[in-house]
Amino acid sequence: MPQMGESIAEGTIVRWIKKVGDQVDRDEPLFEITTDKVDAEIPSPSAGILTEILAKAGDTVAVHSIVGTIQLAGEQAGQDARPVTTPPPAPASPPRTTPAPRAVPAASGAATGDEPRRQKSSPLVRRIARENNVDVAQLTGSGLGGRVTKQDILGYLGSGIGERGNGDPPPPPESHARVEIRPLSAMRKKIAEHMVLSQRTSAHVHSVFHVNLSDVARIRHAKKDEYEQLGVKLSYMAFIARAVIDALRRYPIVNASLDGDRIIYKKDVNLGIAVALDNGLIVPVIKHADEKNLLGLSRAIADVAARARAKQLKPEEVHEGTFTITNPGQFGAQFGMPIISQPQVAILGVGTIEKRPVVVDDGLAIRTMAYLTLGYDHRLIDGAVADQFMAEVKQHLEHFDPNQVYALSARSAPEIDL
Repeated sequence: MPQMGESIAEGTIVRWIKKVGDQVDRDEPLFEITTDKVDAEIPSPSAGILTEILAKAGDTVAVHSIVGTIQLAGEQAGQDARPVTTPPPAPASPPRTTPAPRAVPAASGAATGDEPRRQKSSPLVRRIARENNVDVAQLTGSGLGGRVTKQDILGYLGSGIGERGNGDPPPPPESHARVEIRPLSAMRKKIAEHMVLSQRTSAHVHSVFHVNLSDVARIRHAKKDEYEQLGVKLSYMAFIARAVIDALRRYPIVNASLDGDRIIYKKDVNLGIAVALDNGLIVPVIKHADEKNLLGLSRAIADVAARARAKQLKPEEVHEGTFTITNPGQFGAQFGMPIISQPQVAILGVGTIEKRPVVVDDGLAIRTMAYLTLGYDHRLIDGAVADQFMAEVKQHLEHFDPNQVYALSARSAPEIDL
């Protein structure tokens, strides 16, 4: 189980793409996992035959745990290829063949002198049991070595045996109610924990600026064909990212973090770009974004967004961000009040970009406009500094320097801004 982020301690296996006995090539997708930061297909570390699956779909296991075995080319069947330092765990009890989970009555008094048995289960199963007041030790697991799986605990809860596991019948549902109860996914659970932690940690304040993007729209229209010839879409997000990066250079406190009574100033701008998925939100990070020109940013944004949706991000691409941009405007929102991604101290929300009537020289005119919202941590950033930062972003976008959009027809655009 790989570590998909610096704060990730476990991952849940969604499905095995290969089955026991299948031939796999190096870097071929082997299984799919989900964590609070990323959904990803995990590639095979080497070529060979998948001979053993130790963690089934639905199991949540600690990072660096062995979840399967690959017999390498040239190895004899049955040869243990696992590291000597990490021997496979012995099953707590012989594998059970019970097709469905059932409740095991607790032994009365001290019928035997044995200690209460400790049932094997994953952290996810234990959390579901804890939230529903169920004693995992009273369940019979259908997993490897009698392990209680997620399907076991959910099947038990859905069987009507007891109310939250206390032995009493559950109250009848209201006759007019039609409900379906599902546990939170691993990603949704971690997102919830992270958002609550951020709200408790940072003193959130938001500033909203109305920005004229007409200059950007004209440049984009003039240059989009040249970018497309290089296989890149010139998006508004690239222009906004460029403006944010330049403003962060002038206001490094917005790119910093707070560690107790110490301010940590980050020399690099590692830009997080929030990407909406079907089952949550993920923030891949563009490392050293301050070293990229508009072409490089356009490529990087499109690349991480596409690979995030295809579950192909690498572990190092989802952490070490210093500032985040999120785009609720893609769904039509005028603006939002985004929550800061810890341990960062600021986040920019981009509202929908559309033509609106505005006052220009005492007359009405149609301009391409958008609301940009800065959410910032008031423990570290004063309102005046936040507004100065946003004024810098606004100025940059409303008077975008055409020299930053290189002549691509010559294909001589440098990747690095000098």
